[in-house]
Amino acid sequence: MTTPTTVQQVLNAIPMPAVFVNRNRRIVGANGRAAALNPKASEDRPFALIFRQPNLSAALDACLNTGTAQTGIYEHSEGAIAVRYDVTFTGVEGLGEDGVLLCFNDVTHLRQADRMRREFVANVSHELRTPLTAILGYIETILGPARDDRAATFRFLETMADEAQRMNRLVADLLSLSRVEETARIRPTEEVDIVALIRSAANNLEATARDTGGTIRLDLPESAITLRADPDQMRQVLSNLIENALKYGGDDTTVTLSCRSETRDPDLRGPACVIAVADNGPGIDPIHLTRLTERFYRIDSHRSRQMGGTGLGLAIVKHILNRHRGQLRIDSAPGKGSRFSVILPK
Repeated sequence: MTTPTTVQQVLNAIPMPAVFVNRNRRIVGANGRAAALNPKASEDRPFALIFRQPNLSAALDACLNTGTAQTGIYEHSEGAIAVRYDVTFTGVEGLGEDGVLLCFNDVTHLRQADRMRREFVANVSHELRTPLTAILGYIETILGPARDDRAATFRFLETMADEAQRMNRLVADLLSLSRVEETARIRPTEEVDIVALIRSAANNLEATARDTGGTIRLDLPESAITLRADPDQMRQVLSNLIENALKYGGDDTTVTLSCRSETRDPDLRGPACVIAVADNGPGIDPIHLTRLTERFYRIDSHRSRQMGGTGLGLAIVKHILNRHRGQLRIDSAPGKGSRFSVILPK
């Protein structure tokens, strides 16, 4: 297709997909970004045959007929991802022939962020509403039918205290997640002996291990392994993973902590330190593995709540590791236990 030089120069200078359509509603120019969006965008063919979406054709007609700018929406799928572009239609004169300039602005990430925000608000509301409803119900009972029943009142107060603690844990995790997100772009600069940090985290959870009937076993090198890390955040990562392994590993589970250096990790493509928290529990079905770090995702919601889980622990771990430019690798299968590996760059 032969395109006037001035039209093509203008299109190439636009930092987003752009198409020029003449008054006969034929495409007479497109930049490389538009061709990447739609391989047929640069063909000298009627616009309606290339972009087969009625709202775009209607906006083009309105722009040509009235001379006023218009907007439209272009949606298509890239694999399993639904992509959306906001399209602006602007009348242009003096580029060899008159026509309409279409610019495609990718707003997919904005829609995804809005969806995640709405889901997050809905999840938080649900997580808070459940214990709050229980507390209000017990209060009404204590003030009403159980007013003179001391045994029932005491039992209800114990349950209310548990529900209040559950709300407190949720708020604490939400605040922790917020703090982690605030520092996401700031790389840690402090030198930390990660082996000593693992030993300290394990010692702090010995009481939890006794309460759950589990055992913590250390398989650590004698020498120090020094990394640039935030010690408080890494302690939070280790404590979360160890506590999860003790709680969900089942009766008499053994949680093994190991740490090793690697000259080249395939995921980080460079020297790395790999910290593993492994248990010999019931394991996790592979269908859950890719979603475990999502906020409020639980394999068994009832069991998780009974054990004091908020559904935010692994999401916090993921954000902390992102800040450290590290990764979390999860290996598990039913009946074969679980292994959570923290991979940090050296």
